[in-house]
Amino acid sequence: MGKRALITGITGQDGSYLAEFLLQKGYRVFGLIRRSSTINFERLAHLQDRIDLIPGDLLDQNSLITALQESEADEVYNLASQSFVPTSWNQPVLTGEFTALGVTRMLEAVRVVNPRIRFYQASSSEMFGMVRETPQSEKTQFYPRSPYGVAKLYGHWITVNYRESYNLFACSGILFNHESPRRGLEFVTRKVSYGAARIKLGLDRHLRMGNLDAERDWGFAGDYVQAMWRMLQQDEPRDYVIGTGVTHSVRRLLEVAFERVGLDYHQHVETDSRLLRPAEVHHLCADPTKARRELGWEPAVSFEQLVAMMVDADLARLQSNSAQAAPVAPGIL
Repeated sequence: MGKRALITGITGQDGSYLAEFLLQKGYRVFGLIRRSSTINFERLAHLQDRIDLIPGDLLDQNSLITALQESEADEVYNLASQSFVPTSWNQPVLTGEFTALGVTRMLEAVRVVNPRIRFYQASSSEMFGMVRETPQSEKTQFYPRSPYGVAKLYGHWITVNYRESYNLFACSGILFNHESPRRGLEFVTRKVSYGAARIKLGLDRHLRMGNLDAERDWGFAGDYVQAMWRMLQQDEPRDYVIGTGVTHSVRRLLEVAFERVGLDYHQHVETDSRLLRPAEVHHLCADPTKARRELGWEPAVSFEQLVAMMVDADLARLQSNSAQAAPVAPGIL
């Protein structure tokens, strides 16, 4: 019988790609979902008859215990969080409850129900924040610059503490920015791909942006979920930085996206100071040497391929049903 995995955040970008990947590996996949009238199953529509969904909430300890008992999971992938950095400034306490304390609740549930479960925590490059060195490796000092980054750092260190205190197989993937056509419209990469597509089709004329000089290490989410799985197949639990090792500015992102549709971004992009962060993170670049050496992991999709994939997908969406196209949401990195 194949392994069983429980994924929190299964309705999100990473959760949907991870579910696909694990199903291909012969897993029985369970997803933890919150009871909500606004839940969006769009990313899982093609998988819903192949996965089991269990109601639960990272704010509710008992529901996590029940989910582990029901799923009899061999592996838990904790991908759920309040994951949008700007929202963390508006809702810092809620961000802490989900993104920080939610990790503790899940780890405690694992410890109580079955300490042999292998646990993956989705850490973030936002923990590096005001970077102390470039590129950033597993040994780089953390300096988060947002409530989200701070909450992720708590989740990261509580995972280390449970690993060392209770001998759990618990590890963190410190993932740098990873994107896809399934990315939410609130994120800057999708805002750009969607905006370029709308302008190309004559649905908009301009795109409002914040800091064009911020630099990020962007990769494809479908590649990164494979690294998550590889971490849980190792003999010993360790934390890994996952990224491409190459950075690009938001300006370059705009250039590549608009070139894909034959346009010059200079003629369509307007900067808006209201879209700037209270505390900016200017430059993030991964050093994935350890992951390449120990996990044998390499990103397969380049930055240019990723942007083209996203722009093409948004063009197809808009062309198929332009009348019902979603509005552009203000996006910051």
